[in-house]
Formats: sequence, structure tokens, C-alpha cells
Amino acid sequence: MRLELKGITKQFPGVLANDAISIAVDRGEVLGLLGENGAGKSTLMNILSGLYRPDAGEILIDGSSRTFTDPRQAIEAGIGMVHQHFQLVPVFDVVEAVALGAESVSGFLGTFDRKTARQRVVELSERYNLNVNPDAKIEDLPVGVRQRVEILKALYRKSDILVLDEPSAVLTPFETEELFGIIRGLAEAGTTVIFITHKLNEVLEVADRITVLRRGRVAGTVDPKSATREQLANLMVGRDVELKVPKGPAHPGDVVLQLRNLHVRDDRGHMAVQDVNLEIRAGEIVALAGVQGNGQTELVEAIVGLRAVDSGEINLDAHSIKHVSPRHISNEGVAHIPEDRNRDGLIAYMTVAENFILDSYHRPPYSKGIRLDHKAINAAAEQAVKDYDVRTPGIDTYAGSLSGGNQQKVVVAREFSRPLKLVIAAQPTRGLDVGSIEYIHKRIVEQRDQGAAILIVSTELEEVLAVGDRVAVMQGGQLVGIVEGETATYENVGMLMGGVH
Repeated sequence: MRLELKGITKQFPGVLANDAISIAVDRGEVLGLLGENGAGKSTLMNILSGLYRPDAGEILIDGSSRTFTDPRQAIEAGIGMVHQHFQLVPVFDVVEAVALGAESVSGFLGTFDRKTARQRVVELSERYNLNVNPDAKIEDLPVGVRQRVEILKALYRKSDILVLDEPSAVLTPFETEELFGIIRGLAEAGTTVIFITHKLNEVLEVADRITVLRRGRVAGTVDPKSATREQLANLMVGRDVELKVPKGPAHPGDVVLQLRNLHVRDDRGHMAVQDVNLEIRAGEIVALAGVQGNGQTELVEAIVGLRAVDSGEINLDAHSIKHVSPRHISNEGVAHIPEDRNRDGLIAYMTVAENFILDSYHRPPYSKGIRLDHKAINAAAEQAVKDYDVRTPGIDTYAGSLSGGNQQKVVVAREFSRPLKLVIAAQPTRGLDVGSIEYIHKRIVEQRDQGAAILIVSTELEEVLAVGDRVAVMQGGQLVGIVEGETATYENVGMLMGGVH
């Protein structure tokens, strides 16, 4: 075996992250690594890449035991990490970004030998069919090409054990297919690949073997040729999971949210949302698809009052909310599940109970005059934890100590704890395991069936197709198409996402 992890154990205060995990990957093999949030995948890969030292166990490369005290030693051993969030300097060109930290130098003053570096980048790009322009600026490259640059960085450092962490998270379906072709080409050339993902369809398509982690242990290893999505989901969470969103037909009512000729600028002053027109009715879910960075974030922030509108109209129940405060919009019955729960949805160093009342602490029954009613707050928080199955030691636990799925449940419980006209859910299941995704989807469908209008913004095409009664697509800041849910497919929505109208 090219790489073996034997009995890897790692414990943090109060948490056994890895419990005697053993996995092996051969040369030229693609191993899919699945697991819930908190299953131990990240800890295991941090040990492999030299960021952590294991408490027990060993790493073997070609049969030889290796010990890494820092990431540089792991890189020298041929291990390359391609992170979900790109580690690229936007103003650099491809050669500079790839060579950063591993520069070859020439001359008396030891200046960067760009010619040699460029020659090697071109050679690697051609050998592995990456098709990257070595002189292009990183900030000008599409997301899919930036992903290839990250792979080039690892190959440039002579990595032949490649760890890909959620590599398709920001790609269109077509870019994902291209990535799979690159992975297969790398494996055929002898590279060992560990492919970390939560997308069951993808791991079944690209992996030669699939190992599933659950609660810090290996739950099983299966052959993708005979495995099913249902089997993998069961291994991940330890129970049967409903992979299809159970929902009946929508019964749309009156228009709740209306966007007219909406224009919104981003933080740099560029027009991020351009002339968007959209109506969402009571009792329907509109799923907004698109690759991250096509104006969805700015659109959501404008609707909930967090970003100024350049021009156009935003109407709630036929009344303008264009220049209204976020608190006023919330008080009008608008729920907001933000795309970044850690930055905008929760305060990590506040308790579960305190986070539950973040947007309602000033209203009865949680306040009496200028005083908080802690008895009422605790009672409501206890009930929410029970109703939304939040796995927490107690309501006095800090929200930041919860897993991602349980943090998201706290946000959803808070936002859904009152009568609602409109739900704005941005990336509501980002980074969640299949069990938590199932739960969040059920709660959103419940709100639709109770008469709320729902706007879900997601980069996950599978989620868009599963929950949307109508599917709208944003590309380049514009709304480029709307497809009825029953006729929406990977192909027609994926083409719109990729700019083919």
C-alpha cells in the first residue's frame, strides 16, 4: 500500500475525535472519505498533513513509518492538501501562485527564477490535462480553473498523495465533471487520491473504494460498484435516512415578495445584482441556483435590509421595504437563515438560550420593560432544543462548541419560532451531513405548507432540484432563467448556471 493509517487516535478535551482509525490507499487509487460533521475526517487529514500529532497509531508510506511534526515534512513526504477554501493570492498570476513557498531562485541575489517555474507549471498542466494559462491572474480565473491551480500547487511540490477536501463545493455541474476527469487522469498516472465529500452521488461516481467514518471510528468500507446512496447514508448516521425531500405539490397564494428591476452593489462598488425581477408567492418554494459569487449574497442581504439598494424595488405584501431596518423586516414576519452561520447567524461565545432570542429579546415574553425574563427564555429554549433535536449538553452550553449541524438547528429553531410570511434561507445545509440536511429540509417544507413564501439560495444543485417548486438561476448578477420544479433537471439548470441560456 502507498499510504496506511494504522490505529490513529486523537483526543481533545472532552472529545475523542479519532478512535483507532485504520485506512489504506494504494498507488493510483481514489479513496472516497465520507462522514458526518464531527465524524473525525478533518482531524484525520490534519494529522496526515502534519498539523496535528496523533496520540496513538502510525502513518506508513510505502511500508515505512513516518512522523510529521509540521506540514513541511508532510509535503516533503509527497502529501498534498487541496483545501475547500482556496489558498491563492488574487493579484498573483498562476506561476507566482503555484510557486509561492516553493520558489526556485537564480543569480547572485537569489531572485525568483520565473522561467524555470513557468516551464514546470506548463509541463504539469499539459501532463495532467489541467489546461491552465500560466500567465493568467488568479482574480480573473473562473472558480473551476482556480481549483485546478490548487491541484497544480500540490503537483508542483511533487505530491503523489493528494487529499481533496470538498473539491466540488463551488463548482458548476460541468466543472465538477471536468474535475472528475482530472482526478481519474491523476490516478491513472499513479497518484493516490483521497476524496473528501458529503455528496453521495459524487463519491459513488469517482471513487474506487469508499470509507465511511462515524463518531471517530470507521463505520465501514464499501465498493462503489455495489453500494447505494441509502447504504452510505445509513453508515454515516447510523440509521435510515430519507434522501428524497418528502413534499406534496405547492399551492401558491398571493405574492408575498416582489423584486422589481433590482440593482445592488457589492463591497467594492461593482454592480453585483443587475435588473432582477422575481415574485415569490405564499405556499411555494423558489430555489435560487448559481455558482457562488454571482450576486446571490448581495441579493439576500438587500432583501433582509443588510445592504443598500442601488435602484429598483423590494416589496413585502405590496409594501416597500427597500429602506427599512433589518429589525423592522424581521418584525414583519421575515425569517433569515444566513449563508455563514458563524459570522451572521450565531454568537459563538453566547449560550444556546441567548442565541435563541437574539432577534426577539426586546419583545414579550422574553423581556419585561428593560429586564430580561430568564425563566421565559429558558423555557422557550428548552422547548426549541427538544422540538428541533439540537444535540447539546444543555441550553447554557456555548453555541460555538456545537457541531455545524446543531448550530444550524439553533438558527433554524430561532427563525421558525414565530409566525412567518417569508423565509429567506441562504445555503441552509452548507457543510451539513445527510441527517441534518434531511431535518432542515423537512422544517422548511413545513413552513411552506403553513403558508409562508420560501426563497432558498443554494449552490448545491441536488438541493435545488429536491426542494424547489420553481428553480431560478443567477449568473453574472442577472436572473437568467426560471424553470418549473417538475421540469428542472441537472442538465437544463446546470447549463443556465454555466452561462448557456
